[in-house]
Formats: sequence, C-alpha cells, structure tokens
Amino acid sequence: MSDSRPVPPIGGIHESSLYVRDLAKAAAFYRRVFGFDEIARDATRHVFLRAGRDVLLLFNADTTTNPTGSVPPHGATGEIHLAFETTAEGLEAWRARLSALEVEIEAEVEWPRGGRSLYIRDPDGHSIELVTRGIWGF
Repeated sequence: MSDSRPVPPIGGIHESSLYVRDLAKAAAFYRRVFGFDEIARDATRHVFLRAGRDVLLLFNADTTTNPTGSVPPHGATGEIHLAFETTAEGLEAWRARLSALEVEIEAEVEWPRGGRSLYIRDPDGHSIELVTRGIWGF
C-alpha cells in the first residue's frame, strides 16, 4: 500500500538514548566533557541531559521497560554510535578540550564529501562522534 500524500516535515532527531551500566558515572562524563545540563533524574532508572536544543537520555541498561507507564518498552545492548554536531572551528576547540580533560581521541576522519569527525568512547564504550556538517553532502 502506498500513500500519495506529502510526507510531513521532520526537524531532526529530538532525543537519543544510550543504555549504560552506571548512571552516575555516565551522567558525570557527559556533564564534565560536554557540559550538558541535567534536566531530569530517577537515580535507579534514568538521567536526562540537555544537548544543545535536544535531549540525551541515559537509561540504566537493566531497566529497559516501563511496565506502569505509557511509553513502550525499549532498549539496546552493546556499544552503539551517536554523533554530536559542531562547526569546523568548534572541532578544533573540542580537540583541545578533550586533550585537557585527558579524553582519548580514538579516530579522526576527513570525509570525501566534506566535513570532519573526531571519535571518542564514553565510559560504557559507546562510540561518540563530534562531527562537522558536510559528511553526507549537505
């Protein structure tokens, strides 16, 4: 079945989730490294952080269901990838900040279509990318 109506607009990804083993340690990492402000916390289940105009949801990996709430169960296992956008100038500032904080840069990539990336790992081994626009040609 197809739908001939126009596709409604999407403004981007409003929130993203990471599933972590130690909420306090993960939240401290994202506050210390990225300066994200905490906007909500349940000490056993989640910490929500403001990431620019969007939200990073950190969930305790052992509590991936919400049996009494209205949100469907969700979760993930293993190391996943998340990218935060920055400018070209910002990427250089990030390089200096990461060095000052003794956060190892795992990889640096200059992409064929344009844009550059720095990759680090968070305490749970998730691949976190700092990326400039252009890697996808837009």
